[in-house]
Amino acid sequence: MTPLPITKVLVIGYVWPEPHSSAASGHVMQILETFLQQGWDITFSSPAGPGEHKADLTELGIREVPIELNNSSFDAFVSELAPDIVLFDQFMMEEQFGWRVEKHCPDALRVLETSDLQSLRNARHQRLKERLKASDDANDFNELFAPALREEFELMADTDLAKREIAALYRCDLNLMISEVEIELLIEQFGLPQQLLHWCPLMVEPLTTASPAFEDRAHFLSIGNFRHAPNWDAVLWMKTTIWPLIRAQLPEAQLHIYGAYTPPKATALHNAAQGFHVMNWAEDALQVMSAARVCLAPLRFGAGIKGKIVDAMICGTPSVTTPIGAEAMHASHPWPGAVTCTAQEFATCAVQLYKDEIQWRTAQSQGQALLMDRYQRAIHGPALIEKLLYCQQHLPQLRKNNFTGSMLRHHAHKSTQYMAQWIEAKNQKKPPQ
Repeated sequence: MTPLPITKVLVIGYVWPEPHSSAASGHVMQILETFLQQGWDITFSSPAGPGEHKADLTELGIREVPIELNNSSFDAFVSELAPDIVLFDQFMMEEQFGWRVEKHCPDALRVLETSDLQSLRNARHQRLKERLKASDDANDFNELFAPALREEFELMADTDLAKREIAALYRCDLNLMISEVEIELLIEQFGLPQQLLHWCPLMVEPLTTASPAFEDRAHFLSIGNFRHAPNWDAVLWMKTTIWPLIRAQLPEAQLHIYGAYTPPKATALHNAAQGFHVMNWAEDALQVMSAARVCLAPLRFGAGIKGKIVDAMICGTPSVTTPIGAEAMHASHPWPGAVTCTAQEFATCAVQLYKDEIQWRTAQSQGQALLMDRYQRAIHGPALIEKLLYCQQHLPQLRKNNFTGSMLRHHAHKSTQYMAQWIEAKNQKKPPQ
């Protein structure tokens, strides 16, 4: 019996994965591990330089091949590789390389991993900036957290970023969406066909060890990559407004803030006398999360779902967050901690969770139930593989059904191709340095 050919996958990353630095990279690693479990042959490429905390993909059996922007060397590379599936990590990679993949590997399934809708996150950031300009009240953000999907659409629709991002979604055969709210927004407001979207949230394994007990934990914790603007904004809100309210009720309280790529402006906020500790990067995020009693995630804007909160649930650590932090994460389940809209409520709920062991244990058990219901790798991994195989088997018809995507590829890829070829020709004429 002739063995079935091994599926070849090319992943084109905006950056090389750093799973200990960001949830987005963690999600990419979960997808790669799902592919490896199928015995698929995987090549990971990126035009970016390696980051400080880059994962060693070669240890997992994944080839690492650097690539260049606006360079026809990619054409020869992808033609020789002849992948069955090409996964673009973030829409900018589809913009840069999608036309080359289509030209040289037309039968390859083209998939976009979004992590979150960047145009939604950017629109919410602009709304926060306008709110802060209009009012110096750093406490009440009820209106900021309350827009309907139509209002979100109105904020996004005229932006260049949304037009670029939505066009990339249409041009791909399948888009992996981490947030059900974003799926609803894309279908109901932007009119994307549901067949183009697949819900693929963060995927976790069941817990194998008991987490530390209430009495064995101490301090509040906040964690997140400082290069991610929502995380930096959250730190500023804690420093100026939320943390003083917590300390007024718990004078000995300490907040430990961890994050990759800590800039000097964040280090400057460190103040041991105020219990405000900027700790830099955590080599093991789950270890520091398990040692903390309460996780704080006061996010005033953002998109997708939050890796820090999934980590908190894994570690049995209750969390206090905002409607932005909780968005698309818990469906009908009770939140494992508290969701608040004002700094005062945030501080009050954080202190109550910190002091009340019964409330804390209830929140911990709610987090475990939520994890098991919505984030199991054993459920989402096979569902992803099934969806990819279905799309491969029905690819010609799926592309016919997606006329808008075909039209966008016809026009956009031509202009992108000519621009890339012009840049390459220009670069070749530059005298050597």
